[in-house]
Amino acid sequence: MNESSSHPQTILVKRLAHGAGIALPVRMTAGASGFDLAAATEADVVLQPLQRAAVPTGFCFEIPAGLEVQIRPRSGLALKQGVTVLNTPGTIDSDYRGEVKVILVNLSDAAVTIKRGDRIAQAVPAQVVQQISFKEESQISETHRSSGGFGHTGI
Repeated sequence: MNESSSHPQTILVKRLAHGAGIALPVRMTAGASGFDLAAATEADVVLQPLQRAAVPTGFCFEIPAGLEVQIRPRSGLALKQGVTVLNTPGTIDSDYRGEVKVILVNLSDAAVTIKRGDRIAQAVPAQVVQQISFKEESQISETHRSSGGFGHTGI
């Protein structure tokens, strides 16, 4: 949300036919940064170990310019059932108008069933820097870290 504005921004939501009865994205606590998304499946989705599926939410979003919506895992689902969002964070751009789907993967060693209405992920609105460009240079500045990559500071 735009912190500099005194008025909250609004994401318009179009409910698709198979989203009937599914709750709109909702914050579960006042301090939550994410809005829970629920599965709008017509039948149970059984995810076998290491299987993935694009689970429909039944909604399309109209996101204001300058924002994106990041799709992130729900920590309880990840810890208790081993199910997470595969392309974390997934990005919903402001110009996308198709159905929001969540790519879930089962990282556990047992089948997991996703039922209609189960909370499967969270949607986190975020500002996007749009006025930026890339410029090629033959040299860039050095830092203390420089090119130190994965694990360069130890465990």
